[in-house]
Amino acid sequence: MNNYLSHIKNHILPALGHMRIDQIKPVHIVNFLGQIKRADGKKKPLATRTIENAYLTIRNILQRAVEWRIIKFNPASAVKKPKSKKEAVKEVQVYDEKEVEALFRAVQNESFHWRIFTTLAIAAGLRRGELLGLEWSNVDLENGVIRINKAIVKGRKGSVEKSPKTKKSNQLVSLPNSIIAELKLYRRHWLKQKLQAGELWKEEKEYLFCNIDGRHFYPTTPTTWWRRFTKRAGIRYIRLHDLRHTSATLLINQGVHSKIIVERLGHSDIRVTMDIYGHALQKADLEATNKLDHLFTNTSSQIK
Repeated sequence: MNNYLSHIKNHILPALGHMRIDQIKPVHIVNFLGQIKRADGKKKPLATRTIENAYLTIRNILQRAVEWRIIKFNPASAVKKPKSKKEAVKEVQVYDEKEVEALFRAVQNESFHWRIFTTLAIAAGLRRGELLGLEWSNVDLENGVIRINKAIVKGRKGSVEKSPKTKKSNQLVSLPNSIIAELKLYRRHWLKQKLQAGELWKEEKEYLFCNIDGRHFYPTTPTTWWRRFTKRAGIRYIRLHDLRHTSATLLINQGVHSKIIVERLGHSDIRVTMDIYGHALQKADLEATNKLDHLFTNTSSQIK
């Protein structure tokens, strides 16, 4: 809904808002798509996906007008949907194994909740919003799994709870025993903090990452902490979201099958995984090939 309203406010109304809806013709839609500009005024061209979504928004509005008998014909239906051009995927920034070890050493000096937040971001490859949406009811400490079924994101008037980014994001993610042990300790710490909060505690839900009143952290809070923490600890800065990419890359380097990585990250399609991690997958494939070459080389020499 926020994306829908954003296109209406930033793109459709500035271009077509001066016209009555029954005055809009196919040529106006064509001109609209050809002249659509960024709302922030920057010269950088709009992503083709943004233009496509703006087209879908105006088409849906006009179709509703047809259904309500305001107009007889949807002019947008006579205009072809802009074709999405495959945009170059930027190579993701990740930590290597040594940097991850240094990160975990440094984060031990931070508050318990940030230690667990960072651990789950890398171990489970969760998005920021998914981490903020975690409740203790989502954590199965006996079987070592967590369920991802919602995310906390920034809305127009504050934080909002929404369903995961993709249908596959609503899933179970397994965790190693060492992290389950940490979560059990954190659970005891969390309950102690809740008890100490007393009447200040206002939230019925049991969010893992919350303020003193029990309400989940605001969506930008982890990002602010992360930027300050990396600077304070002398850790090379990458985006907080890049911890998710680090998680995937570590799995790839360990030889985990790409299908397992797709399921674990909750990607809707393996092509998404290939687009993002294609370089790492190719490197891992090359290393596997070299190992096979070494095997066959040894075998050939024995035959001779």
